[in-house]
Amino acid sequence: MKTFSAKPHEVERKWYVIDAKDKILGQVAVEAARLLRGKNKPIFTSHVDTGDFVIVINADKVVLSGAKEHQKIYTRFSGYVGGKKVENPRMVRERRPILLVERAVWGMLPKTRLGKAQYGKLKVYAGSEHPHEAQEPVEHAIK
Repeated sequence: MKTFSAKPHEVERKWYVIDAKDKILGQVAVEAARLLRGKNKPIFTSHVDTGDFVIVINADKVVLSGAKEHQKIYTRFSGYVGGKKVENPRMVRERRPILLVERAVWGMLPKTRLGKAQYGKLKVYAGSEHPHEAQEPVEHAIK
């Protein structure tokens, strides 16, 4: 018996919609990353992009559990003296609400060319409307 390895041209891509309204950020990110990587498919191959497209709507209404809304910090550094920027999720939500979901999903994908290709299939929107109706996306429920 030989080990199966998926070929990139054999992969069928579907479109999924995840409604993040009143859902915990980590649970939304886990499901999105799982669909983007293709781990829900029997043809999953770790070195081939077997994942699907994921649309996350209502990203501005995602919830953080516990006191993370005020205590969690996001840090970035420009490389210059005094260039350290620190924000909490409340500040990020005011500035750019889709960034919370995007950062959480990016943290769960591999940091390689393959991970960047998978991340490119993620579409995040703050409201309940999205421009991907022509692709006929399927609603994906989070447990």
